[in-house]
Amino acid sequence: MRHLNSPSLTLSREALREAMARAGWPPSAIADAELALVELIVNAWRHGETTSPVVLIVFLRNTLRVTVADRSATLPEPRNPSALSETGRGLQLVKGLTHRWGVEPQKLGKTVWFELDGAA
Repeated sequence: MRHLNSPSLTLSREALREAMARAGWPPSAIADAELALVELIVNAWRHGETTSPVVLIVFLRNTLRVTVADRSATLPEPRNPSALSETGRGLQLVKGLTHRWGVEPQKLGKTVWFELDGAA
């Protein structure tokens, strides 16, 4: 995949990792959040018509909220891929790694978000 070395992915992952570590989150939660973030950014590239999605990382009390904005108005829907399918599991992964996730339509595109509870 040609986007894996994109500055937006690298910088977003580093920013998330550093912010969570400074806030005292355990390594396992940081790894889960990082993987969920990667899935949302890759989805924004593949399906959201956006080469540089906007990423926002916010801490609200004991909750981490990460949003990824893209330009597509098409809302994501979890799929049920076959066992042999190589794609289609991203949102299932996000759901499994996080406490909540969702999508919010915007004037131009949408934001897809996830939340994790329980900072140290």
